[in-house]
Amino acid sequence: MDIARTIGTFREARATLLPPVGLFPTLGGIHAGHLALVDQARDECASVISTLFLNPAQFGEDEDLDRYPANESEDLSSLEKHGVDLVLAPPSNLIYPKGFSTNVHVRGISDRLEGDRRPGHFDGVTTVVLKLLNITTPDRAYFGEKDAQQLRVIRRMVRDLDLPIEIVACATVRDPDGLALSSRNAYLSAEERTAALSLSRGLQLANDAFIAGERDANRLRNLVRLELEAESLIQIDYISLADEETLNELDGELFGKGLLSLAVHVRETRLIDNVTLG
Repeated sequence: MDIARTIGTFREARATLLPPVGLFPTLGGIHAGHLALVDQARDECASVISTLFLNPAQFGEDEDLDRYPANESEDLSSLEKHGVDLVLAPPSNLIYPKGFSTNVHVRGISDRLEGDRRPGHFDGVTTVVLKLLNITTPDRAYFGEKDAQQLRVIRRMVRDLDLPIEIVACATVRDPDGLALSSRNAYLSAEERTAALSLSRGLQLANDAFIAGERDANRLRNLVRLELEAESLIQIDYISLADEETLNELDGELFGKGLLSLAVHVRETRLIDNVTLG
């Protein structure tokens, strides 16, 4: 596996790779959920590249940038073991050089849910993703469905800007007890992790009710709320049942698909999860 620290050295190595080329972009803190994306890219592409960059622009002032559980040597070792051919691991001043003044904003879909709670977050995501896509020029880029809104924002940006890249959605990977894999799970104590299981339980209860015929959006949201409120360590940020594509909040009867998503704090740790109904 080749590791490039500059754009020039990356592009020289990139020119030797056989198509199709799949990209897995990551902040670091790589876990089994991330590696499932790498494995899917490996199965579907002749070459696999990755970017390893802890992007400061997508973290708010009071968020966990300084303690985000990324370890470069461990992350690079994991990527190599799973067959990545080439990694771009740039310093921050290469991605954001002095005088950098460009910002990418996807209107509407990035302004609600996570975008509302974390002002500027998605601008940081779309700006860096567009820059990394331009540098790496993959045929396909792989993103997890756990970050459901991020996936939709990136798809919209790629579509709107006519980028010749296929965005591939990869299923959420869960522990056997249902907890969605996340780098931030490393923050959880044993007690907090037990409480966090209410996220997947609540989503499953709503999904089961939907399968059984429940279509009232408020009742479906309330099933999740009751499950979360039964855990004293959980503080609910939001529970959303929204149009699967636009993320406009739904009211009344659900027709077609709906994205049921949530964000909570388990004491100090913020977690998200989701399921698509229908």
